[in-house]
Amino acid sequence: MPGFLGKIEFVIGVILLAVITFLVFIAAVMRFFGHPLIWSVDLAQLLFIWLCFIGATRAMRERVHLGVDYLVRLFPYAARRLIETAMALLFVAFLLLLAREGYKLTMLNWQRIFGDSGLSYAWVTIAVPVGSMLLSISIVSNLVQSWRSGPEDQRLVFTRTNGATKSNKEAEA
Repeated sequence: MPGFLGKIEFVIGVILLAVITFLVFIAAVMRFFGHPLIWSVDLAQLLFIWLCFIGATRAMRERVHLGVDYLVRLFPYAARRLIETAMALLFVAFLLLLAREGYKLTMLNWQRIFGDSGLSYAWVTIAVPVGSMLLSISIVSNLVQSWRSGPEDQRLVFTRTNGATKSNKEAEA
């Protein structure tokens, strides 16, 4: 999702964060004056769930998720790319399973009401399949970019830096 879609994703994230902050602030002020807005906390929680998935998708696309790659960095670029490809396929399989089960959960909760908001609980649970699909798309996009990169670029699926590390460069010299 480079370019335009990435900007839309960023704007949606900013808007969600602003609305969550506003809702929590207004709820605290109204509670102080003796008129609590009970629904505002529920709505803030619902929006936060969506914000988490949008943020996770952006972090995955930009390759900034935390990861432990101490041992993997010792391998040459080709081996690292194969390892990250296998991990990507495993993650996508898990995310697709999560999307399927999340969809089932959403269908089960369609009639259930979310707290005092009056909204269907399905708006909460559908964040799981939608978020899982968005994460899968980001991983597949990173995987394609990795395999299309040339020897000078050496992109990886999950690692932000290129595949040529200091130890790899020393070994090649």
